[in-house]
Amino acid sequence: MDCYRRRHVAVVVTAIQLERLRRRRDSRRRFWVHLVIAQRQERGQFWALYQNLRAHEDQFFGYMRMSISSFDELLGLLESSLMHQDTFMRDSIPPVERLVITLRYLGTGQSLASLHFAFLVGKSTASVIIRETCVAIWDALHVAVMAQPHKEQWKEIADVFQQTCQFPNCARAIDGKHIRIKKPVRSGSQYYNYKKYFSFVLFAMCDANYSFRYIDVGSYGSRSDSAVFAHSDFGKLLLDKALDLPEHTALPGTTIPAMPFVFVGDEAFALGENLMRPYSSRGLSLARRVFNYRLTRARRVVECAFGILANKWRFLHTPIHLKLETAISAVKAACVLHNFVRARDRYNFEDSLTHSLHSHRPSVVRGHRQGAAVREQFTAYFMSPHGALPWQLDTI
Repeated sequence: MDCYRRRHVAVVVTAIQLERLRRRRDSRRRFWVHLVIAQRQERGQFWALYQNLRAHEDQFFGYMRMSISSFDELLGLLESSLMHQDTFMRDSIPPVERLVITLRYLGTGQSLASLHFAFLVGKSTASVIIRETCVAIWDALHVAVMAQPHKEQWKEIADVFQQTCQFPNCARAIDGKHIRIKKPVRSGSQYYNYKKYFSFVLFAMCDANYSFRYIDVGSYGSRSDSAVFAHSDFGKLLLDKALDLPEHTALPGTTIPAMPFVFVGDEAFALGENLMRPYSSRGLSLARRVFNYRLTRARRVVECAFGILANKWRFLHTPIHLKLETAISAVKAACVLHNFVRARDRYNFEDSLTHSLHSHRPSVVRGHRQGAAVREQFTAYFMSPHGALPWQLDTI
């Protein structure tokens, strides 16, 4: 009898739990299209503002972070990728609206909830739109705006570095930055960095015009710049001497020795024949202090590029509350948009003065003798009549 009673009670409890679950599920999905977003095409921010903004170039630029002509060109490249099929139940969101939602997220860092109430789309829909549009932006632009240069283009890049930074035979400036994120699911401490928050690494190479020429996005925040560089595709090509770099060239005003083309970075990178880093700050001679100053003049362009990037695409000012894959796609999209807009609309240099991206903590890495010899030759050149700058001794 007691066994029967216990079985009856268990059946009743199960029935009650199933009924509560059914009611909870019904309350979650009461509407096919929620009443809050049912009037998207009448009250949504895109439908209310877009045409009015196009009548005012300055307001359009402030809202979209690019000019009308750049926006139209970008939309033309993405339209086929962002086109979705209408269904019997509802019309699809058009490509232009998807692009506007994504640019507003990248330009402001609004939460998905904020985009939901502004554009009257579901939060999950906004997340999908951002992911798909960022992937489409990267696919459409990266080959054009980050193409691998050939020998003559390497020389052109080096010429600009010489003209603007007075560092000859400089191919690119390199650096890595932390992109702050929420903790990825089941990631342990891999993305936990020395600043005590979760991040992945944006490793970038820039030319003297503040454009990104190569990026590697998504490495663990716990990794050093040197490790990220060594494991990147570009780093492997450089170490294997598989890049199409020009032949060794004598520095301006000299005939010998022939010097390699180099990349300049901070003390987090290992010294190499094609990779220059500053001398250690301990017990520096006058010549080595001058070298560090000259290298810093060239290396600062990548810092300025990060500043321009973060201050135009302000989602980088706050932790990214998206899935890891979507966050990586958003950063990649922002980098190619940086080059795309930079080439068409220029930029405000004041945007480059401050940014919220954090550098890696320098780590002790070893160089090799050939790299040390190249650095010594640069050091001697910067102190020679052909390579010295009139103000360098006063500055250091």
